[in-house]
Amino acid sequence: MTPTFKPQSVPELADYVALGGRLEVVGSGTKRGLGRPLQPETAIDMSVFTGISLYEPEELVLEAGAGTPLSEIEKALAKNHQQLAFEPPDYSKLLGGKHKGTLGGLMACGLSGPRRIKAGAARDHILGIAGVSGRGEIFKAGGRVVKNVTGFDVAKLMVGSYGTLAALTSITVKVLPAAATQETLVFSGLSDAKAIQAMSLAMQSACEVSGAAHLPGTPSQTLFRLEGISPSVAYRRQKLASHLKIFGASDHLEQKDSLAEWKAIRDVERLSADDARFVWKLSLTPSKAAETVARISKQLDIQYFYDWAGGLVWLGVPRSNQAYAYIIRNCVEDGHATLFRAEDDVRERIEVFQPQLPALSGLTKRVKASFDPSGVFNHGRMYKDI
Repeated sequence: MTPTFKPQSVPELADYVALGGRLEVVGSGTKRGLGRPLQPETAIDMSVFTGISLYEPEELVLEAGAGTPLSEIEKALAKNHQQLAFEPPDYSKLLGGKHKGTLGGLMACGLSGPRRIKAGAARDHILGIAGVSGRGEIFKAGGRVVKNVTGFDVAKLMVGSYGTLAALTSITVKVLPAAATQETLVFSGLSDAKAIQAMSLAMQSACEVSGAAHLPGTPSQTLFRLEGISPSVAYRRQKLASHLKIFGASDHLEQKDSLAEWKAIRDVERLSADDARFVWKLSLTPSKAAETVARISKQLDIQYFYDWAGGLVWLGVPRSNQAYAYIIRNCVEDGHATLFRAEDDVRERIEVFQPQLPALSGLTKRVKASFDPSGVFNHGRMYKDI
């Protein structure tokens, strides 16, 4: 079992990091199954860096310790009818966890839900950070305002770095008002290709669609979420139904059913229950998504659905020693494929993230070296030598 060190302060964390060695940065541990498995000398327990230190609802800004549970943050925001607009997903069922995890883990993995197509990704909502570099240096970057011109946007660089650059102790994010209500327009029986055409037209419309997904089945369902005040939602739903009438008649879900449906999409519940399958996350050009999935389905028995108007495909495949990485990546000609759920030995055997071109790999290594030259933090989490 890996020994654990639990610092009680930022200076204590910095002093320990300065000693060197291979360290794993851990919040609540819910995202440990993402990326390549590690073999650290010590796990750093970041749970002491918790709690909301600043929340100004009028200024739409919140600062909290990186170890703060997401449930605590969402509860505080809900009291003021506000939210993290990028819709943080809860992958506890998919990954076998017990809760949503922490703010630090969410930002480190750069996770965003269905609303990304309208509100932007997690990195678009981070304003500032504080933490410790791989040299054992305490640093801060960014600030507490949306328009910040203090130099390089280091805070955004940390989002999606999987803890390989620094140990974050504090994070400042932008928050936004939550919608008063929502409804979902539903088209049934569309093929994958027709559904993506419909989603593309919907996103080009003035109806302000905040979620667009296609769920294959018998029959299939193509869903369009509309949020806002009730009169606006009802008006935009009618306009969108008219705009997409070439795809047939439509139905709609009222708020309660709409909330439940989009939560299931956000949390990938369609693939969570089947433990017999590994799960891939494909980021694709929407116009080529249906063609890509069709090529994969000719070679593998797959389960799948589309989110982000076709730009994201969640794909379940049968278990195998290589998780069918060669087939999937050979089919993904324009985009990238990430192995999202698989056993440790499989994630150690293959590249979990899309292999990088030499120029991009060189840049990644230089960025890593600038923050963590000795490879102290989460070494090998993303790529074997980084």
